[in-house]
Amino acid sequence: MIDVTEAKKLILENCNKSKTEKVTLLEATECILAENVISPIDSPPFHQSAVDGYAFIYDNRNKKNELFIKGEIQTGHFSNLILNPTEAIRIYTGAAIPDGSDTVVMQENVEIKGNKIIINDDRLLKGNNVRIQGSQIKRGESALKQGQLLMPPGISYLSGIGITHVKIFSKPTVSIIATGKELIKAGNELTRGKIYESNAIGLESALLQINIKPASVEIVDDSEEELIKAIKHQLNSDILILTGGVSVGDYDLVPAVLEKCGVKKIFHKVKQKPGKPFYFGKYNQTLIFALPGNPAAVMSCFYEYVVDAISTFTQKEYFKKLLLPLENDFHKKSGLTLFLKGKTGEQKVAILENQESYLLNSFAVADCLIELEEEREEFKKGDLVKIKMTV
Repeated sequence: MIDVTEAKKLILENCNKSKTEKVTLLEATECILAENVISPIDSPPFHQSAVDGYAFIYDNRNKKNELFIKGEIQTGHFSNLILNPTEAIRIYTGAAIPDGSDTVVMQENVEIKGNKIIINDDRLLKGNNVRIQGSQIKRGESALKQGQLLMPPGISYLSGIGITHVKIFSKPTVSIIATGKELIKAGNELTRGKIYESNAIGLESALLQINIKPASVEIVDDSEEELIKAIKHQLNSDILILTGGVSVGDYDLVPAVLEKCGVKKIFHKVKQKPGKPFYFGKYNQTLIFALPGNPAAVMSCFYEYVVDAISTFTQKEYFKKLLLPLENDFHKKSGLTLFLKGKTGEQKVAILENQESYLLNSFAVADCLIELEEEREEFKKGDLVKIKMTV
């Protein structure tokens, strides 16, 4: 049996190199850029008016601030008109100002008299209300760098400079197999000896939480034949997650079946609670995580181990790690690392009730996992502890 630190080290050592792919901007939302994005244009692509108003030449204008209205430029239109110092042109937000003009006065700060305007703005300076061509970015400059997380503002920014596709670090294909003779889907009649299946749907939801749609989700009986068939069918995935059947009972068939399917065992059993029988192996380039069947153990192992493996594919961190003071005292036995459901608040964290591995009611309201190290036994209120929570 290995400790948690060694288990995490072995998983990362066996993860594969990241893959990249070119996708549309919308498909790249919440993904990590795998290359620098170079701007193909100046942005703005021309000198723009920042307001609805009148464009004119600031220097040498009439000292009375009277200017003749020469015409107008609507947004989306362009004018070859060249103004002289006595003229102004009506212009709208986003429109290209005429060559030679350099300042725009807001429409609220002018008085219109027939075909003339009088500027009533003593604070107006040369260049005011003009967005200079290339002031956001110039053609050939790096718009966003490799490693940048693309969120909606970034998607909008890239679209605004004419980008339609970007190269990102690919998401892995992930398959789920839940095992157990006792499992039936919610919505069916619950007969004696049966329980409603919760692990597969919990894992599917956890994957969707990090924007990964499982390639396949199966629920199979605890039979060697069915397990072999299901496992072989999913060994082309990047990651295969199984739940149940990894302990030492007569029907805990998963480790032996994985071996028959050609999976190389990296480790089996970790000094932790919940999830002590946790198994990790590899088949060619496929990573296999076989998790214990108890629901809280499944979710804890997913958040502590599987998510880190997924991060090596996507180059994205899904959870933040913090040190927070405990709100309550806690005693544990040495020899096992504990992953406990916690609730944060006002720069502290509380250990919740109902920590048994078969219980999910505390997990349902938790917002973090608290890690209590293996050898330490006593934890006092105010002691700093490691927590992992959603970014």
